[in-house]
Amino acid sequence: MLHILRQIARTGIRTEDPPAPAHDMVVATRLQEAIARTLGRALTIRHVDAGSCNGCELEIHALANPYYNIEGLGIKFVASPRHADLLLVTGPVSKHMAIPLRRTYDATPDPKLVVAVGECGCSGGIFGESYASLGAVRNVIPVDVEIPGCPPAPTALLQGILAAISAAKPGIG
Repeated sequence: MLHILRQIARTGIRTEDPPAPAHDMVVATRLQEAIARTLGRALTIRHVDAGSCNGCELEIHALANPYYNIEGLGIKFVASPRHADLLLVTGPVSKHMAIPLRRTYDATPDPKLVVAVGECGCSGGIFGESYASLGAVRNVIPVDVEIPGCPPAPTALLQGILAAISAAKPGIG
């Protein structure tokens, strides 16, 4: 046994260098640092489905799985806009959702951030403006960041949230 310990002491610890962090983890780390620097606490998000096909919602729900672990990054979804710092709006705004979306925006305390998600939220998508749709979210409420894609990947959602937080002034919320 003493012989083995001497050999270990002479050789030292030899291991491979750790692998470089994945791109997704770099984005997640930047997001966590930006949230802590800007808010000093967890970011709270109120998600509003303004008439989407639910493709974007599936990607938003993927943020909660163990791979992306959005709660571990200091981001929480809340049920009330009164507790939210950021509104995450999906879908083209249907005419029936225009008033509830405006009320949700008004109920969110200032300063607030609004992120439009998906092609439909950014431009109206394939639905555009019609008898049933007002089109893009910016046609109803002011939008700070748009995340294009049909649907955008969870990493793109994280990058969009990071862009909104980075553009915000410290002390938001």
